[in-house]
Order: sequence, then C-alpha cells, then structure tokens
Amino acid sequence: MNNWLSNYSQKSTWRAIGLMSGTSLDGIDAACIEISGDFPDVKISVLGFVTHTFAPGLRERIMSVCENGHVEDLARLDVELGSVFADAAIEVANACGLELEAIDVIGSHGQTVCHLSSVRATLQIGQSALIAERTGRPVVSDFRTADMAAGGEGAPLVPFVDWLLLRDAGVHRITQNIGGIANLTWLPAGGTLDDVRAWDTGPGNMVIDQCVRIASQGQQDYDENGIRASQGHVDEAWLYEKMQHPFFALPAPKSAGREEFGRAFALQFYEEGKRRGLAPNDIIATATALTARSIAGAYQVLWKTEKVDPAGCEILIGGGGAFNPTLWHMLEVQTAPARLRRLEELEMGSDAKEAIAFALLAHAALLGVPNTVPGATGADRAVVAGKITPPKVL
Repeated sequence: MNNWLSNYSQKSTWRAIGLMSGTSLDGIDAACIEISGDFPDVKISVLGFVTHTFAPGLRERIMSVCENGHVEDLARLDVELGSVFADAAIEVANACGLELEAIDVIGSHGQTVCHLSSVRATLQIGQSALIAERTGRPVVSDFRTADMAAGGEGAPLVPFVDWLLLRDAGVHRITQNIGGIANLTWLPAGGTLDDVRAWDTGPGNMVIDQCVRIASQGQQDYDENGIRASQGHVDEAWLYEKMQHPFFALPAPKSAGREEFGRAFALQFYEEGKRRGLAPNDIIATATALTARSIAGAYQVLWKTEKVDPAGCEILIGGGGAFNPTLWHMLEVQTAPARLRRLEELEMGSDAKEAIAFALLAHAALLGVPNTVPGATGADRAVVAGKITPPKVL
C-alpha cells in the first residue's frame, strides 16, 4: 500500500473521479477532473460529468431504509449501491474516453441514510471495497466520520473545496448549494481557510419535491422550472409559523438532513396546507418560500456577525435549486442588494460541483492534507477525512 501511495504523491498531475448522491436521491453525480499544483493553489480541469440515474424502485428502497430499514435491508443496499457507484465511475470514465487505468483515485461520498449530528453519528452506504474491486482503482470514502470524531458535525464538507476554487481577493462571496438540503459557505475577500464559515441553512429542494410528488400523485418528482410555485400564492402567516422551527434558531455551525426536513416533515407540511384550505400550488409556493426565507435569514445573521454590507457580496448559487426560476426570484428579492450568480458564470457546473468536491477531497486525503474546515463543522481541529480502500493491484 505504501508503494502505490508513494507513487501517487510523486506525480505532477492527477485524474480523479468524484461520486456524489445527495438527499434528493436524484441519482449519482459523477465528475472526472484533472488536478495540478500543490495545495492550496491547486488547479482543476473538468474532463467530464454524468448523472447516473437510479433504476426504477431503487430510490424508494433507499428512502425506506432511511426511514425504517432493517439491518438486513441496510446490508443488502450497501452492496447494491456499491455496484451502482462503480457503474457511475465507469460511465464517466467512458464519457471522457479514458481507460480506468488512467484514473488515479475515486472519491465516493456514498449515500447518507442516517446523520445524527447531536450524537456525532452518521452512516453513508455504497460499499467502497466493491467500487475498488470493480474499477481496480483506489477509493476514498466515508468522509464524515473523522470530523465527527474530532467533535464536528461531519458537515458540510464542501467548504474546503469552495475556498480552494472560488475564493476571491477582492470580493466577499457566499457559495450557496441548494440540493435536498441547502447550505452556505462564507468566503470573505482575501480570507484564509481559517476565515471560512459554513453551515446548513435548512431545506433546499427536499420539501418542495415531496409536495410536488403528493400534488401530482407521483407523476412529477420536482417543480420543473418552478411553474407550480409561480402559479400559487404564498401563505405568509403560515410561512411565519414554519420559520419558528427549532433548527433555524440553532447557532452555527449546524447541519440538517431528512431527520429534520425529510418525508415526515413534508407530509405534515402538505396536510397542514390542506387544512388551511390551500390549493396544491399554494402549498408548493409556500414550501418554495420556506427554502428562500430560511436561506435569506441565514445571510442576515452572517452579514450582521461579519459586519459586512450585502452590496459588496456575491452569492454563487449551485445545485438543482439554481434552475428553479421562482426560487431564484424569491432569493433575489430577499437578498438584495447582494448579487446572485450561477456557478456556470465561473465555468463550474451547478450540478457537477459536489462531485468535483469529492474528487478533490479524495486527492487531499491521499496526500495527507487536512481537508475539513473547523469553522464549517465546529470540530476541534482540521482532520484528514476519508477512509482509503487500496487499488485492486498494488
């Protein structure tokens, strides 16, 4: 093992694949990148990106395991997902016209099925040994546990990569990911890694998507182009009530997941809307406003704490929520005079960013570079996150 690790560290450029499946359960995002330079001045080039969709029924089985799965179900799904993650790695390598032997490392986030930050416990499945066996490449996985062992939330992990790739010497930036859960990273102008702050702001697309599934009787998985929300009306009084959720009052850093805003929360939310006499699109509009209001509320806390004028800030939006025009408009109104930009303006795909992040996190782990941010997770110290599964042939 030491021999191949030594060879890895002596290279000048590396090709890495990152694999990410988030709380939205849309499938596996797979990015292949080329990396050059030394930390913290690394440079990347994106060679390819694919989204490997889940087979019919797999999403529902993952959701079932998250909510009330038995140990045997969990073990079976761990192996099955390992194979699916391997398929995603092979697919993106093929899309780039690369043989697997040309890939130096695969970073796999896995699929989170439980995240209990209050007791420093988390579980991501998608067996890394199977990925390594199928691809023949070294795999770095299970990124969250090392940070939690050091007293952190185990999330968010992407701020390390946000700082590497998106910091700016002259402009304050907030990077905002809107996946199933929404999270921000604060990158002050000219700031060091010690200046970075990050936390989960609350629901992203998770509640919206579930409300759309209920309203459409399972015919739609998300509010395409924000059309349903645009045709509804926000119940401001109800929205105010929902903003009293205990999570929003917690001090940062903090993390959230299905435990706070998953299917149980969304089902209750939808039923409450019906009891208030709201039409389906009004419920979806209010769910969308909940995401926007909780994100904007987090910014108000941040700007006050950091003593920053919003007019001097850029907000870089990524994740699936970046493509919801109704959500975008709500955010524009509530965060003015800050400037909203999509990650595409900086030549980084909104969908690909988190997969890119886990490729870089894996690269850092193999070089022994601490790749967590205590200002984001609340850990006592930065750690080298990720467990290493050696390649098939050493």
